Amino acid sequence: MNFPRTVGGLRQSVFSEERLRARRVKDELRENLLARLEQGEALFPGIVGYDDTVVPQIVNAILSRHNFILLGLRGQAKSRILRALTALLDPHMPYLEGCEIHDNPYAPICRRCRDLLAEQKENAPVAYLTPEERYVEKLATPDVTIADLIGDVDPIKAAKGGHELSNELTVHYGLLPRANRGIFAINELPDLAGKIQVGLFNILQEGDVQIKGYPLRLPVDVAMVFTANPEDYTARGKIITPLKDRIGSEIRTHYPVTVEEGISITAQEAWTARNGHQLVVPAYVREIIEQVAFAAREDKRIDKRSGISQRLPISCMENVISNAERRAIRNRETVVVPRVSDVYAAMPAITGKLELEYEGEMRGADNVVRELIRTAVAKTFDRYFANANLQQVVQWFDLGGEIKLSDNAGSPDVFEGMKNIQGLLDKLAPLGIGPKEPREVQVSAAEFVLEGLYAHKRIGRSEERVFTAGEKQPRRPEKSYDREEPFQRSRRPYN
Repeated sequence: MNFPRTVGGLRQSVFSEERLRARRVKDELRENLLARLEQGEALFPGIVGYDDTVVPQIVNAILSRHNFILLGLRGQAKSRILRALTALLDPHMPYLEGCEIHDNPYAPICRRCRDLLAEQKENAPVAYLTPEERYVEKLATPDVTIADLIGDVDPIKAAKGGHELSNELTVHYGLLPRANRGIFAINELPDLAGKIQVGLFNILQEGDVQIKGYPLRLPVDVAMVFTANPEDYTARGKIITPLKDRIGSEIRTHYPVTVEEGISITAQEAWTARNGHQLVVPAYVREIIEQVAFAAREDKRIDKRSGISQRLPISCMENVISNAERRAIRNRETVVVPRVSDVYAAMPAITGKLELEYEGEMRGADNVVRELIRTAVAKTFDRYFANANLQQVVQWFDLGGEIKLSDNAGSPDVFEGMKNIQGLLDKLAPLGIGPKEPREVQVSAAEFVLEGLYAHKRIGRSEERVFTAGEKQPRRPEKSYDREEPFQRSRRPYN
């Protein structure tokens, strides 16, 4: 589509002076959001699990024309939500060509554009911005300065133009003015030094910025959004109280509430479309991987304040598939089917994402992760085999049977060994797997059954992955209590 390239042509287009002067960024976001709501369109495609919690609060903040902050632990899609806000901006926005702060063609605020408009009038050149170009993001770090965010004197401009340092033409604009007529996002706001946070007061309340050394206030048109970890209020830094007071809405994000939501997110984000063999990821493997994250979020040995990022199951899934892919290539198999043993092989994708408490550190990260996987296997196993009779399989091991299942062993060899376990391959119906399924699929399912029995301590397994009979725990005799014992103790003399 051809758009006018001068201010004069712009006046005769849909970008009329009345519209551009009156419609600020927050009005634009509000109008486009209302249109989407009326049409029933998805507001944040790809964001799973927030439809009834976070999204309504964001909608309310935008409809209220608020600056807002997303508070949440790591891996809760905060940055993705902020970047998705560009979908609520107009497809094209005119500005005076060459302007560093994308000035309104009808009401410029910088000296350079005011002079340009006074000189060229209706012939002043116009250019256009896409929604992505109107989004400016800054990761807050302790070394960020006011000059980075707001601006400063540029002596090079002064020297080249022969201007005095007090001249507006010597201004070097920071990121915030450069986001004029767009969205400005700051990630990890508490990491911003307190004295730098003070520099945001004016833009949040009065709607203007003051640049060092210049007696002027720029009425910047910008929507401000932030992210923060709630624990950062007392950890690496904190959001100063006057700044929190000026932020319109504070919205809490969260991890997936259900395993199904977590599986959907992992399936969406994990790299599973490999350019190789056919890939079949069983549903129980997906559930086990997701249950590891859920178990970690409940484990007392893991720091709750740090959180368990959704990146954990995503990275774990990618490692699981890679281990299965490696095994399939080595054994010349045509179908890649992950097994439970591949989840254990993916421990390097898990351990680095856990912040352990003292008890967990004493136990060791590898041991904690193994126990998390075992817990995840047990919960998933119960979902499929809670009412299944697997006594025949347990008895085979009790009678002295054992089998070694290396995660590198090919499916044909493992399948031959599993056929010797009475009733094992006949018990896969709860998983929807029958005798006509490929051997790779049957082997994965049968190993899941054995891992589930091991997780419930009905059979044993060594570190070398040799499945054997479970250890029979001797029954403890019931302890008898002498009713006179408390009185006997009371008669003992005190030292």
